[in-house]
Amino acid sequence: MKPPNALSETLWKIYHRPEKPIPWETGGNLPWDDPAFSERMLREHLDESHGAASRVEKERAAQIEWLWEKLRLSADARLFDVTCGPGLYAVEFARRGCAVVGVDFSPAAIAYARDLARAEGVSARCKFLRQDVRAMHDIGSGFDGAILLYGQLAVMTRAEAQSVLAQIAAVLKPGARLAVELLNPDRVDKTDSTWWFTDDSGLWGDAPFLHLGERFWLADENLSVERYQIVHLETGEMDEIQLCDQVYSPVEMTAMMRAAGFSMVDIIPAWGGLPLYDADEWLVYLAEK
Repeated sequence: MKPPNALSETLWKIYHRPEKPIPWETGGNLPWDDPAFSERMLREHLDESHGAASRVEKERAAQIEWLWEKLRLSADARLFDVTCGPGLYAVEFARRGCAVVGVDFSPAAIAYARDLARAEGVSARCKFLRQDVRAMHDIGSGFDGAILLYGQLAVMTRAEAQSVLAQIAAVLKPGARLAVELLNPDRVDKTDSTWWFTDDSGLWGDAPFLHLGERFWLADENLSVERYQIVHLETGEMDEIQLCDQVYSPVEMTAMMRAAGFSMVDIIPAWGGLPLYDADEWLVYLAEK
C-alpha cells in the first residue's frame, strides 16, 4: 500500500467529514484577521464589477444620502461606523464634515481606510481602529449616529449581537440613531444545498483551488451554516471555513434593540426603495436611543 500523500489525506478528510457542522464551533465567520485573506478580501471590496463584498460606488452614494437624512447627520456630527471595512462609507461621511470612528477586524481593510482618508484630505476627521467589534474599546462617546451595514450583526451569536448593540447604544448621545442592515427573513433561502467550483485565484488563494461548499438550514435555530472546504491543488492541502448567518425576525431584533437601550425602532424594508441590486433582500432597522 502506498503511503498517503497530502491530496489523498485531504480527500479522506472530506470523505469522513461530519454530516453537519456544529454552529459556531470554529467561530462561525470568515478569517478576516488573517493578513493574506484580508488582502484578498480587500480586492473584492474594491472590485466595481460586483457588489458581493462592498456595494458599487453608485449604490453606496445612494445609501450615504439616505443615511445622512435618516440619521439626521450634519457637517459637525460624530459618526460611529461599526465593521467599517476599507472605509468606503466612513470617508464619504468625513468628506461631508463628519468626524468618524471606524472599527474593523481586517488589517488590510483598516490600512486601506487610513490611506484613503489621507488621499481624500480627511484623515484629521477619521479614526480607524483594528478591533474585533465584539470586544471594542477606546471608541469614545457622544456619537450622533452609528451604522452597522451589510448584515454583519448576523455573523455572531445572539449573545454577542446583543452585547454589540449595547456597546453601540452606550456611546451614542440621547436621541442619536443607529442604522442596522439585516437580511429580510422572508427572503432567506431556507433549503440545504451543495456547490463547487475551481479557480486559478480568488478569495480563497492565489493559486489553483477547488471550492466545495455546503449549506445547511437549521430551522430550530433560525440559522444557516455554510461549510467551505478549499483544496489547494498545487499542495493538496485544505482549509475548512464555517460561516454562520443568524436570521432575526423583526420582532426578535426589535426586542434586542430595546433591551440594548434604544427607545424607538423603525423597520424599513428594501432600503425604502433605493435602487440597490439586492434591495429587496434587506431590512434596515433604524433605532433611536
